Amino acid sequence: MSTSPSAETSNFAPLGIRRRVLGPLFASACLLATTTGVVVLVILLGALIGVILRGDVSEPKVIERGGLDLLRFLMTNLQSSNPALAGYKAGIAGSLRLLGIVLCTAIPVGVGTAIYLEEYAADGPMKRLIQTNIANLAAVPSIVYGILGLAVFVRAFGYDRLALGPVLLSGGLTLSLLVLPVLVISTQEALRTVPASLRQAALALGASRWQVIRDHVLPSAMPGILTGTILALSRAIGETAPLLLAGAAGSILRLPRGLMSRYTALPVEIYNYAKEAKPAYQLVTVGGILILVALLLSMNALAILIRNRYSRGPRA
Repeated sequence: MSTSPSAETSNFAPLGIRRRVLGPLFASACLLATTTGVVVLVILLGALIGVILRGDVSEPKVIERGGLDLLRFLMTNLQSSNPALAGYKAGIAGSLRLLGIVLCTAIPVGVGTAIYLEEYAADGPMKRLIQTNIANLAAVPSIVYGILGLAVFVRAFGYDRLALGPVLLSGGLTLSLLVLPVLVISTQEALRTVPASLRQAALALGASRWQVIRDHVLPSAMPGILTGTILALSRAIGETAPLLLAGAAGSILRLPRGLMSRYTALPVEIYNYAKEAKPAYQLVTVGGILILVALLLSMNALAILIRNRYSRGPRA
């Protein structure tokens, strides 16, 4: 017994109505969530900037400068028990050096791992096991990586000859472990966006597997890889707990001179100033937060410019 066209149309009518109603509702909910996040962020940053410009502290005579003068002063002075002389110079230098270590270690290892898993490794139980472990490691709390860095790099499981100690290299390697799973996953997603037809066409023309990856896959996936790098470095620069366990000094009065020097980082110094009981340290803490945000935004802006350059491709 055949079904009439009118009956079929009536069956599809509720589905079409749901699509027309639920689609715009879902889009509106996403827009509302995005707008709320942006507004809250603007309000918080506006409040911090207002505190810096007005110099709002309970002891206004302790810190007489404000605005850009205060920020410049904080960036060029070392830690001090006197809030009028306190600054973040050592923390800024330590954070930049830590990012350099992350760039030299985590980025090559993470990108190389993703390339192997996507382009070379055959599907099987071993690959699925590795993928599952990487996905699980991306969700591990940062404090766990701090404990791992303390055991592996700082103490070397009790082998004093292999232990690095609480030095800059230990902190950088700990942060590298922290961001490695995120970098591997984001790079894999970028490689998956490259069409398989591009690989097949290059192989058909006689290119080797490495030539296909080097000349075609990596350039096409570079915007996504740089996006993952931005996310990894953004997470690394703001971490405090792993560095506290990996040997970051609470108070240091000199800049790190090498990989085996004692160090501190900007988030660690902000944390230490925030614990101080003197009300004047509130202004110092707010200034450090703004410096960290400015450093993060500047770094991200530079990475986005590089990513957009790769997205446009070479100029004719």
